[in-house]
Amino acid sequence: MIFPVIMAGGSGSRLWPLSRQLNPKQFLKLADTQLTMLQATIERLSGLDIAQPSLICNEQHRFLAAEQLRQLGMEDARILLEPVGRNTAPAIALAALQLIEEMDDPIMLVLAADHLIKDVDAFHSGIHAALPLARDGKLVTFGIVPSHAETGYGYIEKGEPVTEDSYVVRRFVEKPNLPAARDYVASGNYCWNSGMFMFRASRYLEELDRFQPAILAACRKALEHAKQDLHFTRVDHDAFACCPDDSIDYAVMEKTSDAVMVPLDAGWSDIGSWSALWEVSAKDDDGNVLMGDVLGQSTRGTYIHADSRLVAAVGVQDLVIVETKDAVLVAHKDKVQEVKNIVERIKRDNRREHLNHREVYRPWGVYDSIDSGHRYQVKRITVQPGAKLSVQMHHHRAEHWVVVSGTAKVTNGDQTYLVTENQSTYIPIGQVHALENPGVIPLELIEVQSGSYLGEDDIVRFEDKYGRA
Repeated sequence: MIFPVIMAGGSGSRLWPLSRQLNPKQFLKLADTQLTMLQATIERLSGLDIAQPSLICNEQHRFLAAEQLRQLGMEDARILLEPVGRNTAPAIALAALQLIEEMDDPIMLVLAADHLIKDVDAFHSGIHAALPLARDGKLVTFGIVPSHAETGYGYIEKGEPVTEDSYVVRRFVEKPNLPAARDYVASGNYCWNSGMFMFRASRYLEELDRFQPAILAACRKALEHAKQDLHFTRVDHDAFACCPDDSIDYAVMEKTSDAVMVPLDAGWSDIGSWSALWEVSAKDDDGNVLMGDVLGQSTRGTYIHADSRLVAAVGVQDLVIVETKDAVLVAHKDKVQEVKNIVERIKRDNRREHLNHREVYRPWGVYDSIDSGHRYQVKRITVQPGAKLSVQMHHHRAEHWVVVSGTAKVTNGDQTYLVTENQSTYIPIGQVHALENPGVIPLELIEVQSGSYLGEDDIVRFEDKYGRA
């Protein structure tokens, strides 16, 4: 049996404004309108002899990840939380250590949560080809058969054949310039580096101990002091923060003598930019990809995504236009790699559009910041059936709640009472309070905040069923 480990870290800043720091691309519906990138990664494993996947993600994304797994019927899935980002080598080490504690030297299939693979049968064939190699102690990487000269990917050079479907890894090559990339593709001896791997947990840990023992030591210590919290395994923050930051390629794969590559021709893309998403998406007769409420006139080769309103384009070509509730991006397809520079400018200017959308997901539901101004803020709040916000208070703001649909169970100081549709209640500054949905349909309400400070950090929690501090 194969034990999939799915890495769901990363911020996906090149896909701003859809991808945000607290809601990055792996949790978005991009190439598939029905599934998020993470969910599609899990679904394409169907038909293989696998255990339930383990997930590694940033602590900030834990409830978003858990909800998307719940939607797939995976309520009890293993979710390993990284308190800080330390790249792929430590993340995989944590998963390997955790798995090897519970079973006899499992075979790990390490995948990224934000890749697109169109040919699932070819993907499965590649996994079947890698399995006997991993059983024999090889560290297998999957190389993507290149379709063109690409400067945005690293490359892997083939060495001698190991089997009919695999080769010794001769070397890893950094992202090349265009002439070098053309030479690589023309030679037929190079594949793109996919960042997907298969190996026994023990073999990875042995090679990591050989080449980067400090990483393994830090991960062991972090896991020894881990705590279980609901679905989540929380490793020790201080121990993991001391771990060196390194990728699996640099730490192990470029150094080991047991690296083997299985070429994979499966319609793969890491969707690393808007132009890459345009390339893999279905297009109309004019080469446009139109998502949402979009009207195009004399428009060609353009990607348009409308999130919340009508977007009309007239007489444009080879553009990317992305509209969300709080930001609009207009870029030429040849310049989309520079979107990350816009995100950096937003950070430097102390703005918040890189962090999250207007709609923010919480373990109990979602809120949409409808309007804000001097000393006031208005939110539309949706609380899922059976969910409850933390027992809390605020030092600087009062709140008015107006129920739009459903029934709210309100704790307001020493009182607990129900508020139904078209009714309202008032929470004074400094009052301990809580909000719960005791019904079987979603609770929707309008919250009007007023006060001298309205930041999300003005919350003192006394009790929280979701384990938030």
